[in-house]
Order: sequence, then C-alpha cells, then structure tokens
Amino acid sequence: MTSSKTPGYQEKSVLPEIAVDAEIDEEPAPDPTQLRGKRGLVYLAICLVLIGLNLRTVFSSFSAVLPEITSDASLPGWSLVVLTTVPVTLLGVFAPLAPILARRFGAERVLLGAMAVLTMGLLLRPVEFPGMGHLPALLAGTAACGAAIALCNVLLPGVVKRDFPHRLGLMGGLYTTAICASAALGAGFTYPVFAATGHWTSALWFWAVPAAVVLLLFLPLAIRQPAVKHQAVHGGVNVWRSAVAWQVTMFMVLQAMMSFSVFAWMAPILRDRGIDGSTAGLIVSVSIVLQMLGSLFAPALATRFKDQRIINMVVALMTGGGFALTIFGPTELIWVWTGLNGLGQGSLTAVALTMIMVRTRDAHTAAHLSGMMQGVGYGVGSAGTLMVGQLHQATGGFAAAGILFLVVGSLAAFFGYRAGRDRFV
Repeated sequence: MTSSKTPGYQEKSVLPEIAVDAEIDEEPAPDPTQLRGKRGLVYLAICLVLIGLNLRTVFSSFSAVLPEITSDASLPGWSLVVLTTVPVTLLGVFAPLAPILARRFGAERVLLGAMAVLTMGLLLRPVEFPGMGHLPALLAGTAACGAAIALCNVLLPGVVKRDFPHRLGLMGGLYTTAICASAALGAGFTYPVFAATGHWTSALWFWAVPAAVVLLLFLPLAIRQPAVKHQAVHGGVNVWRSAVAWQVTMFMVLQAMMSFSVFAWMAPILRDRGIDGSTAGLIVSVSIVLQMLGSLFAPALATRFKDQRIINMVVALMTGGGFALTIFGPTELIWVWTGLNGLGQGSLTAVALTMIMVRTRDAHTAAHLSGMMQGVGYGVGSAGTLMVGQLHQATGGFAAAGILFLVVGSLAAFFGYRAGRDRFV
C-alpha cells in the first residue's frame, strides 16, 4: 500500500467528524458566534464541550439500572425493546432537520433549544402518572432526548469548525472525548446513585442536573446571536446514487448496530452473567474509555494509506468478536472480552467516520455523505438494539444476541472491505 495525501482533508482526518459542516450549503455562509474577546471564546469552548458531555448519558444510564426499572415499574417486555431502540432511531430521523432549523434560527439557538428539550426529557423520564405508571413518561422523555441529541450531533461539529479554525485539533479532541466520557459516566455513576438513594428514579433524574447547568450557561451566549435567515444552495455529487456512498453507509449502519447495543445492553448482559450492578457499570465505563483510545489512534493509522480495507476488517471483527465473547467467554476473563470490544468499537466508529473524508473529493460531497450516513446509519442501525431486545424477550437470555453480533461483525468486515478500497464517491 502507498501513502495518500488527499487534498484538503489529510490534516483533519484524525478527527473526521469535526471536518464536516452541516451548514456548508447555506448562503450567505454563517458568521462565527459573536463573542466578547478571548474570554468569550474560552466560554464558548467550555459550553460546547459540556454539551458533548451530555449526549450519551441517556443511553448508558437507562441500561445501568434496567433490571431495577423493569421490576419496580412492571414494564412489559415490548417496552424495553422500544425504550432501547427509539432514541437511536430518532438520531437518524431528526438529523436531516438540523440544517433546516439552523438556516431559520441559527445554529446556536437550535443547540440551546435542543439542550432545553434534552433537559425536559431527562426530567420527564422517571415521572409516574397516576393510574398509568411510569411507562408513558419513560417513552415520551426518551423520545425527546433522542430528538435533541440528533440536532446536537449534526450541528456541534460545524460550530466547532467555524469558531475554532486554528484550534480544530484541540477542540475536536476535547469534544469527541467528552462524548465518549458522557457514555462512560452514565454507565459508571448511575448504579452508585441508585445504591445511595435506593430509587432508580433518582438515578435517572440525576442526569438532568448537568444538562440543566449547561442550558443555563449557554443561554446568554445563544440569545445574543443575531437572527439571520439563510438559503440553501447545493454542491457536490448526488451521494444517494453512488455505490461507494452506499458501501460506506452500510459500514456505518453495522457499526452503529454494535455501538448502541453496547450502550443499551452491555450492562444487562454482564448482570445476567452474575456480575453485580456496580461492577457491571465499572466494566462498561472502562470499555468505553478504551473506545476513546481506539478512536484517537485508528484514524491516524487508517489515513496513512489510500486503502483502508485491512484496518476496517480487523476492527469490525474485534468488535463483533469481543461482544460475542462477553456473552459466551469465561467470566474470569470478562475484562479482556469487554476491553477487546471497547478498543474495537472505538476504532470501528472512528474509521467509519474517516471514510467520509477519504472517499470524497470536496467539502460539499463530504457533508452530504455525512448526512446520508447519519440518517441511514442511525435510523437502520437502531435495529441492533431492537433485535437484541427481541431475541432476549423470545429466548430469555443473550446467547442468540451473541450469535447475532458474530454475524453483524462479519458483515461489517465485508462492507468495511468494500468501503476501504481506493475509490471516490
């Protein structure tokens, strides 16, 4: 294999998602956030990182106390499948709306609104309605959180790129690390809060506090921005007609199936194997921390070459195999299996995003491919959590899910091989 220097993207490919601007098709181009000197820029940086720190707790916190919620709230089996699937599905459903809302209201105001909806959703989740129980609030609150996170997922990278063009590596690293840390915190601290308070409702309400703090911090900055209406102009190729784009998107779909299944089901799988709730949360947290390491090093390795077939296959098989061994392997080595899954999943997610940069020739095409990958990837990728839930409900265990992820990992390796070839959208 030979070294590749893809024009305009090589220097940013270590953090590929930061190089994709959802507002790139706007006219006039969005102005940077209006700030008051260097202190204002630091304040904005803190707010953006703190927003990232709230984007995954909704997934991992719910799974950390899933047995307690199921028992106390008497939830039917179908509701568990819905509650673990809906928020991921909504990441894909609401992703296309983010640029439209940003053109009308501005990215900062949309982010503020999304944080308000996220806070309200987190507050609503544990509420018990008289005569109806906890289920209606759990469903509505979880759906609100999924929609809010979808908007933040799409708009945050563009704001980071626009306001920190000379600190893209630093801000990109802080932002992406915050998102991984968000999942780790949700997995690691939810059960201890439950153990301290004795109520799963308190453990879920706890995560509304940091979201509300960020909302209040970001409020004065967002409302100060002038409202400027923008029009959409289009550039780049039609990615929906590109075979390469579909190969990259299918790679994203399969990695999303495994990624969000870790957030939703890893802790219940560990507890099903006899591991106590606190230890299970710690194991999931460490696995997610290892995801951070994989996400830092894998893109840098992948972009050294024009051809990413080998690395795509290896990390896909690591992820599927680690997940299956967590279910089938001896529990004495459970830290090894979950660590293998964590390193694999972090690397897999990062190289899937890297495909946006290395398989496109210009920023417009990259932005459109990113939108396609998020819409289809998260929308269809939510089938992973759905299938795990249905298989568990049908069989009463997770063995079938272990076989499922061997298949999903193998398919991810196949599409990763196809997406990794030196071709362009």
